[in-house]
Amino acid sequence: MTDTMIVELGLQAMTIAAKMAAPVLLTALGVGFAISLFQSVTQIQEATLAFVPKAAACGAALLFSGNWMLHEMISYTEQLFDKLPMLLR
Repeated sequence: MTDTMIVELGLQAMTIAAKMAAPVLLTALGVGFAISLFQSVTQIQEATLAFVPKAAACGAALLFSGNWMLHEMISYTEQLFDKLPMLLR
Protein backbone atom coordinates (compact mmCIF):
# COMPACT_ATOMS: atom_id res chain seq x y z
CA MET A 1 0.00 0.00 0.00
CA THR A 2 1.52 3.27 -1.10
CA ASP A 3 1.18 6.69 0.40
CA THR A 4 -0.94 7.76 -2.58
CA MET A 5 -3.48 5.04 -1.79
CA ILE A 6 -3.63 6.13 1.84
CA VAL A 7 -4.19 9.76 0.86
CA GLU A 8 -6.88 8.69 -1.61
CA LEU A 9 -8.68 6.63 1.05
CA GLY A 10 -8.50 9.53 3.50
CA LEU A 11 -9.84 11.94 0.90
CA GLN A 12 -12.72 9.61 0.06
CA ALA A 13 -13.55 9.17 3.75
CA MET A 14 -13.58 12.93 4.36
CA THR A 15 -15.68 13.52 1.25
CA ILE A 16 -18.29 10.97 2.27
CA ALA A 17 -18.34 12.39 5.81
CA ALA A 18 -18.94 15.90 4.44
CA LYS A 19 -21.69 14.61 2.14
CA MET A 20 -23.38 12.84 5.07
CA ALA A 21 -23.23 15.87 7.35
CA ALA A 22 -24.28 18.47 4.77
CA PRO A 23 -28.09 18.03 4.82
CA VAL A 24 -28.37 18.28 8.60
CA LEU A 25 -25.81 21.06 8.97
CA LEU A 26 -27.26 23.18 6.18
CA THR A 27 -30.76 22.72 7.59
CA ALA A 28 -29.59 23.76 11.05
CA LEU A 29 -27.80 26.75 9.53
CA GLY A 30 -30.86 27.91 7.61
CA VAL A 31 -33.29 27.45 10.49
CA GLY A 32 -30.87 29.08 12.93
CA PHE A 33 -30.45 32.07 10.65
CA ALA A 34 -34.22 32.45 10.19
CA ILE A 35 -34.86 32.23 13.92
CA SER A 36 -32.10 34.70 14.77
CA LEU A 37 -33.48 37.08 12.16
CA PHE A 38 -36.95 36.70 13.72
CA GLN A 39 -35.53 37.29 17.19
CA SER A 40 -33.67 40.41 16.13
CA VAL A 41 -36.74 41.84 14.39
CA THR A 42 -39.13 41.16 17.28
CA GLN A 43 -36.64 41.89 20.09
CA ILE A 44 -37.41 38.48 21.66
CA GLN A 45 -34.12 37.24 23.12
CA GLU A 46 -35.15 33.83 24.41
CA ALA A 47 -32.43 31.17 24.12
CA THR A 48 -34.82 28.23 24.15
CA LEU A 49 -36.82 29.61 21.21
CA ALA A 50 -34.20 28.42 18.72
CA PHE A 51 -33.83 24.88 20.04
CA VAL A 52 -37.19 23.24 19.23
CA PRO A 53 -37.54 24.43 15.61
CA LYS A 54 -33.91 23.61 14.90
CA ALA A 55 -34.25 20.12 16.40
CA ALA A 56 -37.47 19.49 14.46
CA ALA A 57 -35.90 20.70 11.20
CA CYS A 58 -32.81 18.52 11.70
CA GLY A 59 -35.06 15.54 12.38
CA ALA A 60 -37.00 16.27 9.20
CA ALA A 61 -33.74 16.58 7.25
CA LEU A 62 -32.64 13.20 8.56
CA LEU A 63 -36.02 11.73 7.69
CA PHE A 64 -35.96 13.02 4.12
CA SER A 65 -32.27 12.41 3.39
CA GLY A 66 -31.76 9.24 5.44
CA ASN A 67 -32.44 6.89 2.54
CA TRP A 68 -29.92 8.70 0.37
CA MET A 69 -27.37 8.69 3.20
CA LEU A 70 -27.77 4.97 3.70
CA HIS A 71 -27.39 4.31 -0.03
CA GLU A 72 -24.22 6.43 -0.18
CA MET A 73 -22.68 4.67 2.83
CA ILE A 74 -23.49 1.23 1.42
CA SER A 75 -21.98 2.06 -1.97
CA TYR A 76 -18.86 3.53 -0.29
CA THR A 77 -18.46 0.42 1.85
CA GLU A 78 -18.90 -1.86 -1.17
CA GLN A 79 -16.27 0.09 -3.09
CA LEU A 80 -13.93 -0.11 -0.12
CA PHE A 81 -14.38 -3.87 0.19
CA ASP A 82 -13.81 -4.27 -3.56
CA LYS A 83 -10.51 -2.39 -3.24
CA LEU A 84 -9.40 -4.35 -0.18
CA PRO A 85 -7.38 -7.08 -2.00
CA MET A 86 -5.51 -4.42 -3.97
CA LEU A 87 -4.81 -2.42 -0.82
CA LEU A 88 -3.43 -5.39 1.10
CA ARG A 89 -0.78 -6.30 -1.49
